[in-house]
Amino acid sequence: MKSTVLTLVITASLLTGCSNQSTENSQGDGGKKLVVGATMLSMQNEFIVNVNDEMARKAEQAGVDLITVDAERSALKQVEQVESFIAQKVDAIIMNPCEVEASSPAVAKALAAKIPIINVNSETSTKPSAFVGSDDVESARMAMTFIAEKLGGKGNVVMMHGYMGQAAQIKREQGAREILKQYPGLKLIAHQTAEWDRAKAMSLMENWIQSYGTEINAVFAHNDEMGMGAVKALTDAGLKTKVIVVSIDAIPDALQAVQKGTLDATVFQNAEQQGSKAIEAAVKLAKGQSVEKETLIPFQLVTKTNVAQFMKKPD
Repeated sequence: MKSTVLTLVITASLLTGCSNQSTENSQGDGGKKLVVGATMLSMQNEFIVNVNDEMARKAEQAGVDLITVDAERSALKQVEQVESFIAQKVDAIIMNPCEVEASSPAVAKALAAKIPIINVNSETSTKPSAFVGSDDVESARMAMTFIAEKLGGKGNVVMMHGYMGQAAQIKREQGAREILKQYPGLKLIAHQTAEWDRAKAMSLMENWIQSYGTEINAVFAHNDEMGMGAVKALTDAGLKTKVIVVSIDAIPDALQAVQKGTLDATVFQNAEQQGSKAIEAAVKLAKGQSVEKETLIPFQLVTKTNVAQFMKKPD
């Protein structure tokens, strides 16, 4: 897995480097090429890599120098990375926050230095210059509603949280619990973090299988990486046909699993639009132009009936 991720990171870096040869440069007031610094939650997370890849493509098209760094899930490191961007006097900063509270000082520091900062995909309590992402509460409502309908409003559910304290984790838990309240027959019998990670989710699911066995009727995982880990553990235990698994992001692995019927549903989150619109906002703000304070890109439920329209056709 790590070698694949490393390749993706190198690819993103190469794409970023390619922007140096762009002939149609996006220029600031001084006639110099715009430089945007980006700090991403984790380049070991496929969805985040997809967002960054689109940012790199968009930056190349716009003739913008994009410097991407990996916060490696550390809010402290992320704040230091933003401080470094400020010292480099970049024209704008894009941050994919590690945590709602602990990443907030980075926003305050950028604003104090009069450098526009855009939060992409996830939020901080300190409001940035602009936010580009999706309504994570809504994604969880979609997922849990699907589970409730499939179970006829009755059954035992387990929930895998993302990285605790991150906006997506907080909001996806909120959305899920809203739906659970509407269905008294649905019981949340266990919930724990697997930190957005496939291997950790597989291990957690194995523990739950040992504890609850056939009592588990459904799994809601806050992202597809964890959903795929849960599917693997359930399949190995011979239980997958008896347990509904739903997750979020619609990464390629998850879409293939939905098509095969091993993953019951995923919720499509548009990485390309998030990455593209983040760069658009960064360029506009760097040029002193106004942008929407909040750009929300809708989620879409993906099941076997509509999965084909989300599958990318081979080049």
